[in-house]
Amino acid sequence: MMAETGRKRAAVVVLGDIGRSPRMQYHSLSLANQAGMEVDIVANGGSDPHLLLRENPSIHIHEMKSVQLTGISKISGALALLLKASIQLTMLIWYLCFKIPCPDVFIVQNPPSVPTLAAVKLASWIRGAKFIVDWHNFGYTLLGLSHGRSHIIVKIYFWFEKHFGRMADGAFCVTKAMRHELDQNWGINATVLYDQSPEFFHPASLTEKHELFSRLGDSICSAMGNDDCISVEKEMKNMNTTVFTSSIDGEVFLKPNRPALVVSSTSWTPDEDFSILLEAALMYDRRVAATLGEEDSMDERQLWIDMKNGKQFVYPRLLFIITGKGPDKKKYEEQIKRLKLRRVAFRTMWLASEDYPLLLGSADLGVSLHTSSSGLDLPMKMLFKGFPEECNDLKSLKAGALNTGSSSKWSTEWERCALPLVNQVIGRNAC
Repeated sequence: MMAETGRKRAAVVVLGDIGRSPRMQYHSLSLANQAGMEVDIVANGGSDPHLLLRENPSIHIHEMKSVQLTGISKISGALALLLKASIQLTMLIWYLCFKIPCPDVFIVQNPPSVPTLAAVKLASWIRGAKFIVDWHNFGYTLLGLSHGRSHIIVKIYFWFEKHFGRMADGAFCVTKAMRHELDQNWGINATVLYDQSPEFFHPASLTEKHELFSRLGDSICSAMGNDDCISVEKEMKNMNTTVFTSSIDGEVFLKPNRPALVVSSTSWTPDEDFSILLEAALMYDRRVAATLGEEDSMDERQLWIDMKNGKQFVYPRLLFIITGKGPDKKKYEEQIKRLKLRRVAFRTMWLASEDYPLLLGSADLGVSLHTSSSGLDLPMKMLFKGFPEECNDLKSLKAGALNTGSSSKWSTEWERCALPLVNQVIGRNAC
C-alpha cells in the first residue's frame, strides 16, 4: 500500500498514554498545522489528549489497548516482560502495517524502546516509509533504576535500543548533552528539539483563574487527611469567592490573604524523588513557625480561621497541587497524610488537558522533580517572604521565566529545527 499522492502523511507512534505524552501531541499538531500533513496517532488510551488534537480534522487517533499482566508478573517478572513485549509487538505490527493508511514517515517516541523501535522499523520497511526517533530519554537507564545497570535484562535492552535506534532515518533529542551522547557513543546524528510550551500555555488572566479555581473548588478545599490550612475554606459556599479570588460586580480580584500556589507535575516514578518536595515543605513549615515564634501547643485551627478571615503574615500559606498519574502516587499520598503541617497543604489531581495549562499559568511557582545531574534546590522560604506583594525574589524569577518563554514557543522551535528534518527525510522517500 502506497501513500496517497498530494498531501503527505505522518504516523506518530507512542507505546503509552497519548494524553500523558505532551511532546508527541505537540508534534502531531505541528505536523498537521505547520507541515500541512495528515496525521495518524497510534497510541494507548487512558487520558484524553488536548482538545486541539481531538477537534483537528487532519489528526486521526487510533487507540490500542494497554497490556496488563499483573498475575504473571507476580510469578515471574522476566516472563511477564517477555510476554508483554510479544503482545505489544503484535498489536503494533497490526496497527502500523495494516490498520492505518500508509504514511510517508513514522515518528516514534523513545522510550519505551522494546518492542516499539523494532515494530516501527519493520513497518517502515513493509510500507516503504521512513522513520524518525524522538529521543526523550534512554530506555535502558530507566529500566536500570529498578533492575540495576548490570542486570542481563538491562544489557539486552541496551543492545536492542542502540541497534534499532541506529536504523532510523532521522532523530530528534531534547538536549545538547543527549545529542553528544548519541553522536559519540551510539553513532546517531540527532537534531536538538527543545521542549518549549505551545501557544496555549500562557499566564492566566484573572477571569481564567477565577473560573478555574471555581471548577476545582471542591478538590482544592478537600483535605487529603485531617483538616489543614486550606480545607477551612470549604465553609465558604459563595460562587463569587474561591480560595484565591473574589468576583465583585463582575470584576475579579486576587485575595491579599490567598495562599501561594506551587504546582508540580510528576509521573510518580523512581526517577522523580517526591520526598525532596515533602522535606522542603516540612522545612518551610517548621522554619516559618520558628521565625514567628509560634509555640508547638498553639491552636492550629484558630490560626487557620484567622488566615481565612484575612489576617496576613510575613510568610504565606503554601498550597501544593501535584498533577499526574503513576505507580508511586498512593505511597506518597500516605506520607502526606502523616505530615503535621500548619501553613502547607497538598492536593493531588489529574486535570483535563485544557485545565492543566491554566493551572500552570495561575501558579506562583512551578517545581520539577525530574532527576538531573545538577541536583535540586528548593529555596522556598526565601522566595515567598512578603508574599504576595513584597516577594521580590519570586517576582524576579517569574519575570525571567516569562521573558524566556515569550522568546521561544514550540511552533517556532519546531519550524526552525524539526520541519527541515521531516522534509529532508520525506524527500528521500520513494513512496
